[in-house]
Amino acid sequence: ERETLRALLMEEKSGGVAALGGGALLNEENRHLVESHGTVLCLRAETDVLQARMTNAAGARPLVAGEDWRERLRALLERRAEHYASFPLQLDTSHLSPEKAAAEARRLLGAFRLRGMGAPYDVRVLPGGLDACGSLMRRRGLNSPVALVSDTHVMPVHGERLRAALEQAGYRVVPVTIPAGEEHKTLPSLESLWSAFLAGGLERGSTVVALGGGVIGDLAGFAAATFMRGIRWVSLPTSLLAMVDASLGGKTGADLPQGKNLIGAFHPPALVLADPETLNTLPEEEVRAGLAEVVKHGILADPALFALCEQGWEAVRQRMAEVIRRGMAVKVGFIERDPYEKGERAALNLGHTVGHAIERASGYRLRHGEAVAIGLVVEAQLAERHGIARKGLAERIAACLRGLGLPERIPAGLDEAAFHAALQVDKKNAGGRVRFALPEDIGAYRVGVALEVDWSEFLAG
Repeated sequence: ERETLRALLMEEKSGGVAALGGGALLNEENRHLVESHGTVLCLRAETDVLQARMTNAAGARPLVAGEDWRERLRALLERRAEHYASFPLQLDTSHLSPEKAAAEARRLLGAFRLRGMGAPYDVRVLPGGLDACGSLMRRRGLNSPVALVSDTHVMPVHGERLRAALEQAGYRVVPVTIPAGEEHKTLPSLESLWSAFLAGGLERGSTVVALGGGVIGDLAGFAAATFMRGIRWVSLPTSLLAMVDASLGGKTGADLPQGKNLIGAFHPPALVLADPETLNTLPEEEVRAGLAEVVKHGILADPALFALCEQGWEAVRQRMAEVIRRGMAVKVGFIERDPYEKGERAALNLGHTVGHAIERASGYRLRHGEAVAIGLVVEAQLAERHGIARKGLAERIAACLRGLGLPERIPAGLDEAAFHAALQVDKKNAGGRVRFALPEDIGAYRVGVALEVDWSEFLAG
């Protein structure tokens, strides 16, 4: 067993899963070997569940074979209890189907494989991932030269470290820096990226690496989608918002003066690599703003995630890696079920119809996450007033956001004309009517809801 493990782990492959028996890692050499090459997830189940599963196959288990196999199994589990409990990652499969257990394993490991939009691609949550980026790209056949696209905030902090990792993996790197901020998510910025790609010698087989938040991911991804009719790209999100939302799903684009994301394309990356350590370099208010998308995901499909957010900022901060993985898992599920936003995936627009209008009408003085937080409350209030949501849901959402240090009301003095104009050009509209994704409860929602709304009360602040 030890020789087989060593041979398997020493092979140069792009990764995989080794399913080990319950006693394989009792050997210290085996355990050190496995833990030095990957992450161990210990699958557990209640003793009576294991006994039920083994009823017709106990004889095939030599350590518990015999008439008294049930007692032998119980004694074996007791002897190994301390060993099994020593693994940090645990998954109780007692009441899970194989499909649900696999989905839960992906969430715990922060390792997803997205399908449905052409070639499948990997999504990874990996502390220290920036240093491993070059080798991960090589394993996926991504070619040089590489355009490293970032902005004036992120490039000085992480750019040289990433450039060194890419060059160590044998890539020729072409750094491209654009001004930071949503106001630069424009056609002129795209033109500057295309020009830099040409000047750097990028070809149809080259690669674009997007290092930054949602704006950089959207712009660099769209530039990659349209340069020479499409080249491969990698997303390295450095903000919480981008990690749990913007980097996933292959939606790329830019803004027009009339509204957000009105031009764009579906162009999935070859790899999404989220390094939670990059959040340590962000101002606290930026991380808080990203939690609006996390709350949204909890409302839609993960009540346990929403309950964690209800515990407040300190609880969330201490469990940030889990927050990232859970937030990702929700969006991955929607993407897999509806990759091109033909139906169910529209639920991810919860809070964004109002949020985008607020963001634009504020002249982008409000962060995207702050505007979405307000949008979540306002749209929940609309849902309550139209009998879609249960009473009290809007206040529960508002209280959760307050505990995270996020706003809940449209600020006084907002440009009403700009707000109404942004609503009318929202890309989710149909037949000239504003359409919403609205919450029914925590874990339940409705999409494609057309409402006539008197906004005067909300805009009063």
